Amino acid sequence: MANKTGKILVVDDNVGIRKALKILLPVHFAEVETIPSPSTLVATIESFRPDVVLLDMNFNTSINTGNEGLYWAGEIKKMVPEIEVVLFTAYADIQLAVEGMKRGAFDFIVKPWENDKLIETLKAARDKAQKARPSHPEQSEGSGTTMFWGSSPAMSAIRKTVGKIAPTDATVLITGENGTGKDVLAREIHAHSARRGKPMVAVDAGAITETLFESELFGHVKGAFTDAHTDHVGKFEQADGGTLFLDEIGNIPPHLQAKLLRAIQNRSIVPVGGTQARPVDIRLICATNMDLEGLVSEGRFREDLYYRINTVHIAIPPLRERKRDIIPLAEHFLAEFAEKYHRHLTGMDDSAKAALEAHRWNGNIRELQNCIEKAVILSEKETLGAKDLAIPSSPSSSLMNSTFHSERSEESSPDEETLVKQAMQRCAGNISAAAKLLGVSRPTLYSKLKKYGL
Repeated sequence: MANKTGKILVVDDNVGIRKALKILLPVHFAEVETIPSPSTLVATIESFRPDVVLLDMNFNTSINTGNEGLYWAGEIKKMVPEIEVVLFTAYADIQLAVEGMKRGAFDFIVKPWENDKLIETLKAARDKAQKARPSHPEQSEGSGTTMFWGSSPAMSAIRKTVGKIAPTDATVLITGENGTGKDVLAREIHAHSARRGKPMVAVDAGAITETLFESELFGHVKGAFTDAHTDHVGKFEQADGGTLFLDEIGNIPPHLQAKLLRAIQNRSIVPVGGTQARPVDIRLICATNMDLEGLVSEGRFREDLYYRINTVHIAIPPLRERKRDIIPLAEHFLAEFAEKYHRHLTGMDDSAKAALEAHRWNGNIRELQNCIEKAVILSEKETLGAKDLAIPSSPSSSLMNSTFHSERSEESSPDEETLVKQAMQRCAGNISAAAKLLGVSRPTLYSKLKKYGL
């Protein structure tokens, strides 16, 4: 069938209806997924990425007000505005239909449905969704991970900001703890930019040795040094027309920061051993888990470079500050790894959810992802429990968490100064490592060090 495109997600508690639509809809659409309730809706949307959600309005047999459907229609449009929602109900209530439209629903289908009318409506919704959704051509290698936005106020604000800045060429600085998804957010910005058809080149700036820094970023010409047997195109030129993502930019030594600043300012590079400047057209995105303002005040990061890369600053909150996203995110990973490892898993029980919400997640989303992946691989049951997750206790967690229970707290604990001293001693003065040990951010640890004159 020539017009067999689009992805449809059906959410209905009636198994007979799900089976019927699983037969009918694949004849007209490329992919069809069905789920019995909204409990896994968020995770399914993140993993399946539908164009249209055909949403039942009642999931409680004793209540037929349609409020559940209206609520979830609104949530879907908040979460992914380009998805179209078609409401599905056995009660032909025109007032309910109007209310659904107010909340962003595309249309309203009454049960029992007419096949032609249903297909026509879903196709129209699909066409609208696909026009609204930007095409995502191949991005940089390893960019398959999609951004999970969740529903926390902080992430909703970031999503709104990304929607405004992505189409521009504004330079972006992304900050956040390790494991919060800074690289994924960078790819999301590129994917929604005017440069999405061009490459996104990612560079771990902190992993490049000083001797190879210029060669890796700016390239070199044949004969520039002993092992330069051929010309080498650097990362700036590789990203020409697209996006250059410099991760861990806070780890670049000060004397190399000047060379990076010059290239960013001039939008041109001179390869090692070369004499002619080569213009480059890039959109720059940088990321770090370090406190750049603190480094500037210490003289370890150039102030002019800091302001050059900080046109738009996005700070990703740690997972412990967006607790409402933990369970949906875990469900997203559960669906992803269940498919990857061909495991039939129906979800998580209450003990697993309680364990997930109680854990601090100092490793943030990466730690949660690894936890769920391991549980999916090792579990022998269809439902994950707390024992399957095997969440380890954090070292000295009770003392650390009680002492540093809030990064905004002005109250000091009698043990706090001792803890800070011990952490700095154990980490040989490495602030990043000490902050990680204490389970706080670098800015928080800086303030504690200043407070106690350490």
